Amino acid sequence: MTGDTQDGRTNRRAFAILFGVSVATALGNTGMLSVLPAIGREIGIPDALVAGIFSLSAVLWAVTSPFWARQSDLRGRKPLIMLGLAGFAVSMTLCAIVVSAGLHHLAPPMVIFVLFLLARALFGGFGSAANPATQAYLAERTSREERTQTMASLAGAFGLGTVVGPLLAPLFVLPGVGLAGPMVAFAALAAGMLVVVHRGLPENFTPGRGDTPPRRRGMGLPWRGEGAALWKDPRLKPFLIYGFLVATCQTAQTQTLGFLIIDKLGLSPIKAQGFITLAMAAGAVAGLLAQWGLIRMFRMGPRELMRWGVAAAALGNIVVAFAPDYAAVAIGYAIASLGYGFARPGFTAGASLSVEAKDQAGAAGAIAAINGLNVVVAPLFVLLYEQIGWAPFVLNTVILLAMLVYAMRQVMLRSVNQGDADKEATIAGLERSDEGGV
Repeated sequence: MTGDTQDGRTNRRAFAILFGVSVATALGNTGMLSVLPAIGREIGIPDALVAGIFSLSAVLWAVTSPFWARQSDLRGRKPLIMLGLAGFAVSMTLCAIVVSAGLHHLAPPMVIFVLFLLARALFGGFGSAANPATQAYLAERTSREERTQTMASLAGAFGLGTVVGPLLAPLFVLPGVGLAGPMVAFAALAAGMLVVVHRGLPENFTPGRGDTPPRRRGMGLPWRGEGAALWKDPRLKPFLIYGFLVATCQTAQTQTLGFLIIDKLGLSPIKAQGFITLAMAAGAVAGLLAQWGLIRMFRMGPRELMRWGVAAAALGNIVVAFAPDYAAVAIGYAIASLGYGFARPGFTAGASLSVEAKDQAGAAGAIAAINGLNVVVAPLFVLLYEQIGWAPFVLNTVILLAMLVYAMRQVMLRSVNQGDADKEATIAGLERSDEGGV
């Protein structure tokens, strides 16, 4: 056996393990998101607060991601991947315990909400360690020619998880554990992957080898120190504005969807769970169709993606807003998801193309931050839904149409260079690996 053959097999094994890590994380995040509305209604937590359960975790994700990225440079990739998986498993376990206590009425709903918020926050604080370490691990073991395909395949793991997670979650709503069952299952899956990583993932990283970046003040936060200038950079700022608002609309629609379906069907939260699952899965498939099929098929560049994306998402939102029945809600959500599947890779690829090579890491950090922070805004849309059922979707439509005008008139968005469609699809999938899982 030659050295090259042995290295190739080692790399394939490492990739298979990291693919499993990514699938497990995406499964847990989207699966948990799909059962949250039913959990909130069963326990008696107000809808807006249910949507807010991800908020603290999202803020911590945005704050800690740059810190963990630096630690992976200092301490190695494998330890940070294991830390992220451990944080995910512990967070899911504690969430399951808290939800079970709430379902058995062992504490008032507001106490359960606070404990749930804190349990989920552990994922934002520690689960964020795995993502930058995983990407760095693969980048170190692939050539420039191989890297695009490798990263695209890894991104496919997140996409697979977003489809399968909501489909699997109802299968674990079992007697005895009820709606806490999916979180128990996803915690066990993460714990199993932690063992696999510990035993099977090769690591040849040498901490302190002399090529680590210099220490920066402010934990490497993108809005402080050297990174702050990049946020104000006129080349990047329009993409961040566009991306934040589009991601906010998608998160708001996704987190409001479950409550809308429960109310539209007039069923108990548990009986409505299957319908929520199917609608979310249809949206995930539509998003993947955009990112992994249509973008490549039509070789759409950032400019077209940003324009067509928000137009389709606006149409989907208006369909959901005035849908007469469940079928119309599911169709509208799928159309909107198709639009987001265009728009989000469009702004991500555009942002990457708008800056030089030395600023790529900073641009990626800024994109990761807005993808985490937009989750904080979602509870306001759910609060609006509680007052006027169609209002959050109409508001989304207005925002998205405004972004269509912005994309057509803003100089940077209008003149962004056309990139390679395969590379844009790769960036698209990686961009979805954010805290909220949407």
